[in-house]
Amino acid sequence: MTQTSDAAAVVQEPEPRRPRIHRAWFVAAVTFVTIIGAAAFRSLPGLMIDPLNEEFGWSRGTIGAAVSINLALYGLTAPFAAALMDRFGIRRVVAGALTVIAIGSGVTVWMTSPWQLLLCWGLLVGLGTGSMALAFAATVTNRWFTERRGLVTGILTAASASGQLIFLPVLSWIVANHSWRPAAVTVALAAFAVVPFVWLLLRDHPADVGLKPYGAKEFVAKPDPVPGAARRAVTVLLSAVRTGPFWLLAGTFAICGASTNGLIQTHFVPAAHDHGMPITAAASLLAVIGVFDVVGTVASGWFTDRYDARRLLAVYYALRGISLLFLPMLLAPGVHPPMIFFIVFYGLDWVATVPPTMALCREQYGQDSAIVFGWVLASHQVGAAAVAFLGGVARDAFGSYDVVWYASGALCAAAALMALVIRRGAGTPGAVHA
Repeated sequence: MTQTSDAAAVVQEPEPRRPRIHRAWFVAAVTFVTIIGAAAFRSLPGLMIDPLNEEFGWSRGTIGAAVSINLALYGLTAPFAAALMDRFGIRRVVAGALTVIAIGSGVTVWMTSPWQLLLCWGLLVGLGTGSMALAFAATVTNRWFTERRGLVTGILTAASASGQLIFLPVLSWIVANHSWRPAAVTVALAAFAVVPFVWLLLRDHPADVGLKPYGAKEFVAKPDPVPGAARRAVTVLLSAVRTGPFWLLAGTFAICGASTNGLIQTHFVPAAHDHGMPITAAASLLAVIGVFDVVGTVASGWFTDRYDARRLLAVYYALRGISLLFLPMLLAPGVHPPMIFFIVFYGLDWVATVPPTMALCREQYGQDSAIVFGWVLASHQVGAAAVAFLGGVARDAFGSYDVVWYASGALCAAAALMALVIRRGAGTPGAVHA
């Protein structure tokens, strides 16, 4: 009996311990920090409209045009960036993008003409941020995770808001006390500082370190580099545009961009300043949106793992539209409880639309979903670009932003209806449906 017990003891020796935390979570953390670094520049445009108007006499429409180019390129670059990541790897593309952002932001301190603003602030930084757009988050999520994708998408999407939270109060204080040039230099340094983290810690694929994606049951080999990045991005687009869900996703996301990046992020601070609110106070409110955006986006990712993404989108857009209709009545010289309620409410809904939109892209377009989402994101930024420009023009023409708030509220109502008519599993033939 003793020998039998000893043999059983030998057989039941514990297996070697596996790492408690999967490497995918460290990659997600580096991605989070990287997107925060890129978000530093996106915190600046709304703070610079009034200073540039006062120093150079440029109209808000002209300044808004630079923001418009930036936002449009942010979206239009994304699908090509996703394809470039397949061809050259995530690390190279993202490190190069951060460097372009830093150069574009830093060079603005010497500008004296509007065309220089369009070149640096619009073209260079637009290309750089576009290469680090949400297609970056989609690529990392698709490669490193098979479980918890909705949650990870929410966390990575919240990184942009976290960057806004970190940098907005600092940049607004710098602009108010030391002018806009030191703020631009701060952004450039922040982007440069993230490059070493990307190069040393980010990995392109789980197979690079001999791991399975998080939640995968089988090892996934690293795919060969895909040549013809630009051709593939266009080919995927031509295939997607022949499907109804693509146009519905692109249309709803265009309205999302119009009502967030184009409207609130660009014009909230100058609109509040029009009503007598100090720039630092308005920027602080925008930063608070960033706080609750993190909560709302992560929660949206959790919901997306459990509920119908189409219904989630409809609820998000409907609530956003209602809140915008009330905003003109809330703007005042001081910060009062109804305005705080709006900020909290709007923050929770800011980019809560991203996780369900990504989920619908994965459901409809399978392995091409990251590139398709890049094109959907392009529509988001085209919508943002249009309102960034038209909002400035409306302010110059009418002396207030009221018409812009009301129009954006109506567009959000339309987006809610569009989300509800997206059919499940109606995308490209051969797509891998969830």
